[in-house]
Amino acid sequence: MFKQKMTIAAFCCLSLFSCTDNSGSDNNTTVLKKDTPIPTFNADSAYQYVQKQVDFGPRVANTMAHDMCGEFIASELQRHGATVIEQPIYVTAYDGTSLNGKNIIGSINPEASTRIILAAHWDTRQVADQDSVRKNEPILGANDGGSGVGILLELARVIGNAKNKPDVGVDIIFFDIEDYGRPAFAEDQSGDSGYCLGSKYWAENPHKEGYSAYYGILLDMVGSKNPTFLKEGVSRYFAPRIVKKVWKTAERKGFGNMFINQDGPELTDDHLYVNQIAKIPMIDIIDLDPSGERTFFKHWHTHADDMSTIDKESLKGVGVTLLQVLYNE
Repeated sequence: MFKQKMTIAAFCCLSLFSCTDNSGSDNNTTVLKKDTPIPTFNADSAYQYVQKQVDFGPRVANTMAHDMCGEFIASELQRHGATVIEQPIYVTAYDGTSLNGKNIIGSINPEASTRIILAAHWDTRQVADQDSVRKNEPILGANDGGSGVGILLELARVIGNAKNKPDVGVDIIFFDIEDYGRPAFAEDQSGDSGYCLGSKYWAENPHKEGYSAYYGILLDMVGSKNPTFLKEGVSRYFAPRIVKKVWKTAERKGFGNMFINQDGPELTDDHLYVNQIAKIPMIDIIDLDPSGERTFFKHWHTHADDMSTIDKESLKGVGVTLLQVLYNE
């Protein structure tokens, strides 16, 4: 995936709607209610969901492993009672390659008018451009791709089996072709980088005509040991109230060591297009280096992003926090 700091001037020019929009504004004081009881999030189950994806191999568009993983995700959503829509994507990569993919949407309580999006990308990087060896080979993407999907599938299972459901509708969106961007070693770095193609397509062509949501939460690289989720810049700009809600919830649930009260850089990720084009306030929960020595977790876009990077406590921290946020609505 392509992540870079955005200049403040460019960032402001990208905005298509006011940051004072009521759904994302922090102008009013947030009233914290007592936490609603939630069902149990099973970190072992989330871990197995990550393992299952990795067992398919690299999930790169136009490959059998990618197709098999997509079928698995859709079938799991259906098995747990979600209404599933598969949105085909036909896009052209930065190098002219025609890519066939699909966004997968699982809706819980589809009749509810108030909806919350939980999202992650499910494809993996086609090259290991941050590695020192085998740079032209695809990566397994256990954390970058697998971890967010694993948590969201476990949330679908938990809510689907729970006696008491959230009052709101939940749309779990798995964006495709997020990570098929121009490699860092490419000589020509001009033009569009080619990342986040699935989310951009969805933002321009929602799975339902006239679709909107109260807000969204994106997960990206959320499964490594001792993660540091900083308050990412695009999230703060478009949805400061949601950032506050999620970080405060994590602190109350005992995961303040993961959800750090520190501002992070502005990043180009799937949430950017959901904010700009679909005009739905969405935040990004993503592992960022608080020291500033690097941007992301140390195995980003390398072959070391395998199951050895995945930590069950990290999966639990994110999963429990999201469950509590949903049930508090």
